[in-house]
Amino acid sequence: MDKNQKKEEALKKMRHSAAHVLAAAILNLYPSTKLGIGPAIEDGFYYDFEFPKPISEKDLEKISKFMKKIIGKKLPFVKKEISIKEAKKIFKDQPYKLDLISEMEKQGIQKVSIYKTGNFLDLCSGPHVKNTENIGPFKLLSLAGAYWRGNENNPMLTRIYGTCFPTKKELEEYLNILEEARKRDHRKIGKDLGLFIIPEEVGAGLIIWTPKGAVIRREIENFIIKEQMKRGYQHVYSPHIGKKSLWITSGHWELYQDSMYSPIKIDKEEYLIKPMNCPLHMMIYKSQIRSYKELPLRIAENATVYRYEKKGELSGMIRVRHITQDDAHIFCTEEQVVSEFLEVIDYIMFLLKTFKISDFSFRLSLRDPKNKNKYLGDDAIWQKAEEKIEKAIKKSGLSVQKFQGEAAFYGPKLDVLIKDSLGRKWQCGTIQIDFMLPQRFNLEYIDKNGKPKRPILIHRAPLGSIERWVGILIEHYNGAFPVWLSPVQVKIIPISDKQIKYAQEIAIILKEKEIRVEIDERKETASAKIRSAEIEKIPYMIIVGEKEEKEKNISLRKRGEINLGKMTLDEFSDKIKKEVENKSIS
Repeated sequence: MDKNQKKEEALKKMRHSAAHVLAAAILNLYPSTKLGIGPAIEDGFYYDFEFPKPISEKDLEKISKFMKKIIGKKLPFVKKEISIKEAKKIFKDQPYKLDLISEMEKQGIQKVSIYKTGNFLDLCSGPHVKNTENIGPFKLLSLAGAYWRGNENNPMLTRIYGTCFPTKKELEEYLNILEEARKRDHRKIGKDLGLFIIPEEVGAGLIIWTPKGAVIRREIENFIIKEQMKRGYQHVYSPHIGKKSLWITSGHWELYQDSMYSPIKIDKEEYLIKPMNCPLHMMIYKSQIRSYKELPLRIAENATVYRYEKKGELSGMIRVRHITQDDAHIFCTEEQVVSEFLEVIDYIMFLLKTFKISDFSFRLSLRDPKNKNKYLGDDAIWQKAEEKIEKAIKKSGLSVQKFQGEAAFYGPKLDVLIKDSLGRKWQCGTIQIDFMLPQRFNLEYIDKNGKPKRPILIHRAPLGSIERWVGILIEHYNGAFPVWLSPVQVKIIPISDKQIKYAQEIAIILKEKEIRVEIDERKETASAKIRSAEIEKIPYMIIVGEKEEKEKNISLRKRGEINLGKMTLDEFSDKIKKEVENKSIS
């Protein structure tokens, strides 16, 4: 274990220990509270509780004070192995602990470990610091709801989040970052800039794009369609529903049903709202006899699919119940799989560069060999698919982390992870190799010898969800979108009512050149209008007064209080068109 790994393990121990102290404090302050679990997480720790009465964030200060009192006693963390029978006796008044113990018993586990800290006992495998005095400065951050074991059919518990660091300086630096990140929260900025709404009347997790937000989405979609066409993709449209039998054939109904909505009956047959486009694109391939000369066949669709996400996991645009995917399926020969996979990686890297995203990582998700019933296909098919994906990754030179058990049910995948403003990693793009769906839908092509052969399928969605992508972009740009994506690219500010006509003439010319423009005709001072445009994060402001009208030019101001001076309208329109073409950040 290297130095960094040792440091991470020590921090994880400290945070896990802080979670135990939190639980101990809660039982002292609220004795009849039921305990869930309390692990260390990437940026801190949490513990889940069922309180006799609801608590609020105002109570966190009181809880923190009691935690400090416990830490000040310098109590050791003492581990003990006990039998299942003894564990049931100790935790007889803790139903969630008993649930965990029962599961261990079913797995044939005969002994479990507990940790004692003062009078507090917890079911835990550890590890922990030696003594509470080894717990560094901490801060309780927030409350959230969390279903027991993540299952919405179980009770909703109260989750208390906290963080902990070895030094006060590190804690303060993290809290400062957190505060800055909160200012960048896409939900706040999206509301301030009027980009999207999630009305209760419509339903949780269902986004409505407002006119300004729709501009951003449309520009992204137009951009990716244009780029995909350059790369040999053919675009299609498919319905939002299909017969249930389609998703039975694909395996989704068997292995993905928890994320799908209930069937609806039409003409006495059952239909499903699509969670994926795959079966519909299989139909396009199957609609005619295919030759090896047609492969690779790249079918793309910007399609909205619908997935049942648990209410407690919904988060603005980042986690929604309708997902617009930049989806595509590549049908190819086995010999073409690696080169096609590499082409998709190249496209993903191009997208990340275009959107100026630099904080990303890759995760290789493989099948869990100990839980094969979660996946379609046999060992031979999975071995072949995993060999292909690993060969492509090796050729690409990418650095990836491997995870078993995270594969799609039909094949291994390479996911792109991007951080939001709070440092949480979200899966965005994905590329998947699939030997199964072509088999289940009996897809064939005629090879050069005139014999039928089975194609291999690559599923790919480089951005993943356009909703999530835009949510991340809002935070990444702090709402200050580059010119090509800005809903309003130019705000024209007449100094007085006398210049409104000239402002309107300018707007007409810019609109004819497909530049998005608004005029601020309010009876406010020019400086007030400029402040408003800055708050709205408009890239450019054209200020026109008596002098500009007389000389038939403009005074230009750039977002960020930068005065660019005077220029002609032609000079400005050439400048902004060039920025749009180059996808420049301004």
